[in-house]
Amino acid sequence: MRTVVVTDPPRADIDDAETLGGYGVATVHEALGRVGYLGPEFRPVWPGAKTGGTAVTVLCWPGDNLMIHVAVEQCRPGDVLVVATNSPSTDGLFGELFAGVLRHRGVRGAVLASGVRDVADLREMRFPVWSRAISAQGSVKATAGAVNVPIVLGGQTIHPGDVILGDDDGVTVVPRLDVPRALSSAKARLDKEAATRAAFAEGELGLDRYGLRDKLPSLGIEYVSYGEYVKGD
Repeated sequence: MRTVVVTDPPRADIDDAETLGGYGVATVHEALGRVGYLGPEFRPVWPGAKTGGTAVTVLCWPGDNLMIHVAVEQCRPGDVLVVATNSPSTDGLFGELFAGVLRHRGVRGAVLASGVRDVADLREMRFPVWSRAISAQGSVKATAGAVNVPIVLGGQTIHPGDVILGDDDGVTVVPRLDVPRALSSAKARLDKEAATRAAFAEGELGLDRYGLRDKLPSLGIEYVSYGEYVKGD
């Protein structure tokens, strides 16, 4: 691992990131073809957390948050801090003090492959954080890592400047160069869902809305009365 701090990575447009954050994780993930989702392990530390911003990436050693301190200086308004460790760790590398300094710098949240602590304080601050664990286990500040290099969380490669979206459904990443497609595809999906929602409110069934009814016979599904069913006919 090269122990570097990259100071000027290109970032996605912050207004685009905010728009995608408003669309939501599930919508954007589906709109892009079900790619980018970090998986069900990454959960918000308080319900209702939501964000959309550009990634500042951090690679730490397990139980060591030195590089998070280094990364804070690289954060700009609209960023989301994204932290990986170079081997699995659930130690609480992030808490209320980090949230305070990041908020002062205009950072919109944090995503960590490790643990988080000070949950009550984070909830009271309404600072959005997603993590794989909640843990009071503390950390040291001793080992060099890297900032603003590609990292992997939940099987997804995240580059600095990519768009990070988080809400109650989890976290997804949109590659910086894929943001235009994400915007158009997510908007189209929202419009389609609005039309479907209106149709359901009028009583239309999903079987008919999605053209599923004609598929049932080919799947071997048949309709029988209760009497036929209990007789085994």
